[in-house]
Amino acid sequence: MAEPLKVLVTGAAGQIAYSLIFNIAKGDVFGKDQALILVLLDIAPMMSVLDGVVMEIQDCAIPLVKQVIATDKEDVAFQSIDVAILVGSMPRREGMERKDLLQANVKIFKSQGSALDKFAKKTVKVLVVGNPANTNCLIAMKSAPSIPKENFFCLTRLDHNRARAQLALRLGVPSNDVKNVIIWGNHSSTQYPDVNHATVKCDGKEMSVSAAIKDDNWLKNDFIQIIQQRGAAVIKARKLSSAMSAAKAISDHMKDIWFGTPEGEWVSMGVISDGNAYNIPDGLIYSFPVKIKNKTWNIVECLSINDFSCEKMKTTATELVEERDTASEFLTSA
Repeated sequence: MAEPLKVLVTGAAGQIAYSLIFNIAKGDVFGKDQALILVLLDIAPMMSVLDGVVMEIQDCAIPLVKQVIATDKEDVAFQSIDVAILVGSMPRREGMERKDLLQANVKIFKSQGSALDKFAKKTVKVLVVGNPANTNCLIAMKSAPSIPKENFFCLTRLDHNRARAQLALRLGVPSNDVKNVIIWGNHSSTQYPDVNHATVKCDGKEMSVSAAIKDDNWLKNDFIQIIQQRGAAVIKARKLSSAMSAAKAISDHMKDIWFGTPEGEWVSMGVISDGNAYNIPDGLIYSFPVKIKNKTWNIVECLSINDFSCEKMKTTATELVEERDTASEFLTSA
């Protein structure tokens, strides 16, 4: 069995973590022969709940789990970790403006970024889940200058999975027969789910999604709105935010980082823009199509972008620029 991998999950007493920790522990993410040290971080008032989570991990009797560390202290949680999955964040409350949300989260992710910089391995892979995920990721990255920028990601795999699932439902095929959708931009209601390069297997034959669906109006309107508003729809129906599907998306994201993407396929991830790909401004954490090999991602370049897509991509980039600038003000004053 491989040397234990030290994996941190923040917000570990929360509902996303409740599904996620089990996925990780039983080997679905890092491999069936990868020993694990699970580090679970939450705030002090949640420690009694976290104790119950630890009991359940123990009661699962999973041989891969060599140790569980539950703490409310960042200097303990971030010590020599290989992976950080930052789920915990300040949730948006009723009457709270997005600016208020950014201000509250700057403090959290500046502190966690500093802890990554001080205590984590320099090879640590950092996935930010807590919303607003793109900008929280940027704050953590800026607060950890000794860790490569390429090691930071925000989660847009949930949106990617939602897009595949909706197309599969429309066509009556398994979701794994739908490939190469793209989520561009922000994990927000401005994100752009793009099917222009997506393919689907129908009756044993691979074809473009647009040719299979034959309804351009649905693809440009209803489909986009369904994906953009899916999180809100889940909250309205469930009275709680997405948890099971978020945990699955986190698992998918980290598994692809560890083992790579299949030949000829890409996935969507929020990664740092260098200003070169698709005219997206430098220094944004923006969701792109990426291929991964040897734990290294590369943006899929030179895809043709039509005018409709270009406008949608600009709109979500504009929102991210505004978020970045607002967060930067708070970061300098924090």
